[in-house]
Amino acid sequence: MTGAAIESDVRQPESVPESPYLLGELHERLPETATYMHGPSARKVVAARAKPLEGPLSVTDTPEPAKPHFRSDVTVELVKSDARDADVLFAARVSTAGEQSLEEVTKDPERSKGLINYLMRDRHGSPFEHNSMTFFISAPIFVFREFMRHRVGWSYNEESGRYRELEPVFYVPGTSRKLVQQGRPGKYEFVQGTEEQYDVTTRAMEESYRASYEAYQEMLAKGVAREVARAVLPVGLFSSMYATCNARSLMHFLGLRTQHELAKVPSFPQREIEMVGEQMETHWQQLMPLTHAAFNKNGRVAP
Repeated sequence: MTGAAIESDVRQPESVPESPYLLGELHERLPETATYMHGPSARKVVAARAKPLEGPLSVTDTPEPAKPHFRSDVTVELVKSDARDADVLFAARVSTAGEQSLEEVTKDPERSKGLINYLMRDRHGSPFEHNSMTFFISAPIFVFREFMRHRVGWSYNEESGRYRELEPVFYVPGTSRKLVQQGRPGKYEFVQGTEEQYDVTTRAMEESYRASYEAYQEMLAKGVAREVARAVLPVGLFSSMYATCNARSLMHFLGLRTQHELAKVPSFPQREIEMVGEQMETHWQQLMPLTHAAFNKNGRVAP
């Protein structure tokens, strides 16, 4: 057999079966070309969820099963944005100035912050829709199921358990998360748990997560389709998605999913989705400080 023939026999295939490890490697490379990203690189998020392989995968390599990883935080990255206070002003002034409102695009919005406050106060909402923010969010599935109750002004794309092997990253509340609910429905509060309650919560969750993921892996190893095997996984599993919104839809979300001392209408969100909302609000505040200030000044009610 010639040297060329030997090389042909061991040449790797053009495509390798899908693997969460390879997907992790792919996502590690993609952000390098995403020059529009803000804040920490998204590859840091992916690295926490999938360990990429070092070097190419050979047909004889068998990756070791991923071990469960437990988190008590959530991740929110601002991927791209086209959102400024000036966007509110030119949209509002077209009502009275017509084409002359285009001059507002380049003017300092500070000179017109009174108009932004007026629009917020009297709930003239449409001028707050002429902007866009896209977030990459990594959080437990139960957070996303609450999140997707918000439909108007939002677009979502979430990772799919039909098309990729889901990774064993699970939510376990930290000690700062209040565990005990007191009071009747509609009028209750959460208080800090005891050390024993935190211990049993952590142990029960981790044991359940490990058992469910072992069952998931067992079915996949026997050839069961991913879309069937995923049924054994709990809602505490981490997922990831892109969420795109405008300032008006984000204000409505924040009014319902965060607690704030300036809110005219009290809200009682689950803490985990509030953690997402708080990080999104921080990004938005930096993009549209005048609009954010008017939102707070007028009771955090979406216009």
